Amino acid sequence: MKTNILVSAAFGAVAALVAGSASAGTLDNVKQKGFLQCGSNTGLAGFGQPDAQGNWTGLDVDFCRAIAAAVFNDASKVKFVPLSAKDRFTALQSGEVDVLVRNTTWTISRDTSLGLNFTGVNYYDGQGFMVRKSLKVASALELNGASVCVQQGTTTELNLADYFRANKIQLKSVTFASSDETLKAYEAGRCDAFTTDASGLYAERLRLAQPDEHLVLPEIISKEPLGPAVRHGDDQWFDIVKWVGYAQLTAEELGVDQKNVDAMLKSDNPDIKRLLGTEGKFGEALGLPNDWAYRVIKLVGNYGESFERTVGQGSPLKIKRGLNALWNKGGLQYAPPIR
Repeated sequence: MKTNILVSAAFGAVAALVAGSASAGTLDNVKQKGFLQCGSNTGLAGFGQPDAQGNWTGLDVDFCRAIAAAVFNDASKVKFVPLSAKDRFTALQSGEVDVLVRNTTWTISRDTSLGLNFTGVNYYDGQGFMVRKSLKVASALELNGASVCVQQGTTTELNLADYFRANKIQLKSVTFASSDETLKAYEAGRCDAFTTDASGLYAERLRLAQPDEHLVLPEIISKEPLGPAVRHGDDQWFDIVKWVGYAQLTAEELGVDQKNVDAMLKSDNPDIKRLLGTEGKFGEALGLPNDWAYRVIKLVGNYGESFERTVGQGSPLKIKRGLNALWNKGGLQYAPPIR
């Protein structure tokens, strides 16, 4: 879910000062604590959600564990801090968390006025619509005059109004303060459709009493590149978080996964040797051991493995790779070379 992009000048100034004082030496601070504090969703299936026993799962959760694996050689050394959409940026700016991995859209205002750096895109998303199958609607363009449940004060609400206006169709938006209220209103029949990020639609559909009676429409009406964020002012930590993601993508592209990574240590492929640290000293340049990427793959897996078990075909969401496929398989996921 995306909060309103408007940020007051006063808030931005304070955020920059706080971020500057809190961000230096993050790697050392994490090591001294003995664990990574990761800003997470309060509960979104497939991305970040604890079960009744407090065990966290999801694509974003896996990424947090991958960072811990690189730093500690132990993917369990993570403290997940549930954050609302409203509180997530303040928590990162203040140093309450070391990294924010919480289905957060990368925008220019967030990149420039909040004292944050986005390290990449771990999920290419876009806003969509969900309707009841009984409505017999196959396209969002057929929603002329329909009522749409949407969370207020978000870019989702702005995108919705823009889409209907651009297509010259009538809109009856029904707004609610929280995502829970919005979903409950849709399920109660107060709206014909429900809109949020498409990934969120698949996750929220699982919470409905009869998920199979609801359909996610094909239209994607916005660009929502979701990714981790760190504070301005600590280039080393920015590099570490960024390259953990690139290592997972590179591993998938090279066919290195959790099951074969030990065997791949003997590979003669120079790309694999550099990835796993048997050639070169790329870990040292990050302030990590040279087997940092080996740790990530061994303990968490490559990007494709994480995607499939959390949001893909091995998960209840069963989302197709689509834009999140590798660049050489028709998608957008692409990592710079390790060399």
